[in-house]
Amino acid sequence: MYHGNWFRPPHYLLALFLAVTLVPGVALVWLGARLLQQDRDLERQQIQERIERAAGAIAAGLAHELDRIHDRLPELLASPPIELARDGALVVAFDARGVSRRAGAPLLYVPVAIADTEPRAEAWHAGETEEFRNANPERASAIFRVLAGSGDPRVRAGSLVRLARNLRKLHRLDEALSVYDQLGALGAVQVSGEAADLVARQERCALLSELRRMPELEREASALSNAIESGQWPLDRAGFLFQWEHAQRWVGSPAAGVSGAPATGPPSNLPGGLEHKRESLALAASVEMAWAEWRDSGRADSGWAGRRSAWLDGQAVLLVWSGGADRAMVLVASSRYLSANWQTIWRNRQAMVSLVDDAGHRVLGDDAAAAGPVAVRMAQDTRLPWAIRVTSADPRLEMADIAGRRQLLLVGLALLGFLVVAGSVVVARAVHKELAVARLQADFVSAVSHEFRTPLTSMSHLADLLRTGRTVDEARKQKYYEVFARETERLQHFVETLLDFGRIEAGAQRYALEPADPALVVSHIVEQFRATPEAAGHTVEVDAADSLPSARIDADAFGHALSNLLDNAARYSPDDTPIHVVVERDGTRVAVRVRDHGPGIPASERRRIFQKFVRGAAARMSAVKGTGVGLAVARQIVRAHHGDIRVDSEPGRGSTFSILLPAVTRPGRGQEGRPGY
Repeated sequence: MYHGNWFRPPHYLLALFLAVTLVPGVALVWLGARLLQQDRDLERQQIQERIERAAGAIAAGLAHELDRIHDRLPELLASPPIELARDGALVVAFDARGVSRRAGAPLLYVPVAIADTEPRAEAWHAGETEEFRNANPERASAIFRVLAGSGDPRVRAGSLVRLARNLRKLHRLDEALSVYDQLGALGAVQVSGEAADLVARQERCALLSELRRMPELEREASALSNAIESGQWPLDRAGFLFQWEHAQRWVGSPAAGVSGAPATGPPSNLPGGLEHKRESLALAASVEMAWAEWRDSGRADSGWAGRRSAWLDGQAVLLVWSGGADRAMVLVASSRYLSANWQTIWRNRQAMVSLVDDAGHRVLGDDAAAAGPVAVRMAQDTRLPWAIRVTSADPRLEMADIAGRRQLLLVGLALLGFLVVAGSVVVARAVHKELAVARLQADFVSAVSHEFRTPLTSMSHLADLLRTGRTVDEARKQKYYEVFARETERLQHFVETLLDFGRIEAGAQRYALEPADPALVVSHIVEQFRATPEAAGHTVEVDAADSLPSARIDADAFGHALSNLLDNAARYSPDDTPIHVVVERDGTRVAVRVRDHGPGIPASERRRIFQKFVRGAAARMSAVKGTGVGLAVARQIVRAHHGDIRVDSEPGRGSTFSILLPAVTRPGRGQEGRPGY
């Protein structure tokens, strides 16, 4: 099949094929691209709509949770759930004196330290006179020891402090330590404006340091530091930092001094070691800030209520408050509490949520840039303390689902494109083949016309000479008759060849295959061929091997096939060159080979020459007559004998055509006779 046939006339076939194949292909590509873009836009829109719905539901859930906290403030204060202390949240109650109650996480310090009134100084006047005016600590100790048995805890606490002081002056340090133990047992009883157990622990640490009893000092100071950090005593901010710094000195961690801290939060530069308490410091600063706002409101507004988000020393804190003129309650919660207790609001919505306050600080969630659609709810629209930013919880998975659907769509489009291309190729091959067959048929008709015209012209000329009587010489007439008969036989042979070809193509040819000696059959066919005009100028040599096996042969049909090979060898070989016919055994088959000395056949034509109507380039160049059906007929006959036909050729060195027939038996030569003759 030559692709150059497409560019031969008529050219409209090429244009029609391009229109039928390229136009749908281009349309398919364009529609596929549009479909993919629309699918991508639709998927993004669906994701955006889902995220928007999730954002609305999350905003409603957060508002509901804040309202629930506001309504439950008294309940939370009365019976705080365990998650308050565990997750970093606390509830406090204010009154005119300061923090009256608290529950939940530790409160490191209070806005205002509440101190009980102490007894009048006259209660210790006698002892202090002996201690300071008379410089008699022994007599003072006796007086204070008696007062330490008072029924008033405040008098007893003050007396124990003074007793331990005088014992230290007397260098009775172990007795002083014992007195401080008695003082610590009084707990929260106020002495000199501080709790008795706090004063006792401080003095014990100082005394142990003086005694150089370092292991005991380490244990006592660590316990004091832990108690201060747990908010055991209602210290104000300055008192808390002062007491904590002193405790840290005793545990071996000197603390830096702090001054000038703002009332709205912990100092910007925390003393060394307090960094791990940032969350607790932020909660205490939030309580202090809420107290200041409630106090500054005049405590006259019975509707003092609200919620807000604060950012204190790098920590986000939520405040929810409610109260009136005499009393108020406030919940302060860290972002850790919000994360632990509120993620259930969006956990099942396949969403990732970020809460951002008015100053742009991230309160909760991941602030990483999202790869997919984002839904935002502003604080002024939701009346929440934060803006809400919602993205897909797993954008890669969601985009992977989209990519999977898109890949399926691409596969469908690719399959459709493949079908279009494959259909175009099939149509192109079919049209190409039909064009080639049409051209071959046209060449065949031209060749047949030429083959008919030559003998008919000769016969017409001879008939005209004999009819008009212009030839009177009997010898010449006889010669004309012989030529007339030869042309008639030639024409008859040609017609019979065409009829045989038609029967073979139609499958109507019947074969009578009988066991025969292939050498005898070939020898007889060669003898007949030598007598034909085509064999003139050539010697046909037969070389048959001995002891050849039999083969099942239809002598007439096989003679037709072999005669075609001999005729081609004579046509394409130069005059006075021999034609060799070899009959030999080839494995389990009998081979009949016809070798000529012609121009040879190029490799590109060796498979096509057995197709009908096909003639090689050598035939066209040397103007050898023929119709292109001889080798096709020979192949059909050989296949009907269950054999095969092959060609071995090299341009310029001739060709060898081989007929391979399956062997039947090994009879001696001559045992089969000459079947069919």
